[in-house]
Amino acid sequence: MKAVNAEATSEEILARVLSSLEDDKAEDIVTIDLRGRSSIGDYMVICSGRSSRQVGAIAEKLTERLKEEFGRICKVEGKDQGDWVLIDSSDVIVHVFRPEVREFYQLEKMWMPAGAPV
Repeated sequence: MKAVNAEATSEEILARVLSSLEDDKAEDIVTIDLRGRSSIGDYMVICSGRSSRQVGAIAEKLTERLKEEFGRICKVEGKDQGDWVLIDSSDVIVHVFRPEVREFYQLEKMWMPAGAPV
């Protein structure tokens, strides 16, 4: 069993989030730096899964990995529907969407700095 790193920095959590998403074949992964812009967290990550089943699986594996490796109990919303799952690790907020739902809400446009390519 791995040692739990309870004092992980937001950058360490972000790195693990990104590797977990890549391991589970999440698509179109976007990271938004929120430091100094919002108190909800340091980073926001937005990605897509190809189906409701994949969206749910990506979210489930991510929360398991963060709990196992960092002792983080994440708040999760929307996993039962599988259209849009929000995972809140406190430092890093992750949104996993089905592509059509992501296109509809366009969170990137809302949160990206002005002039940044979307």
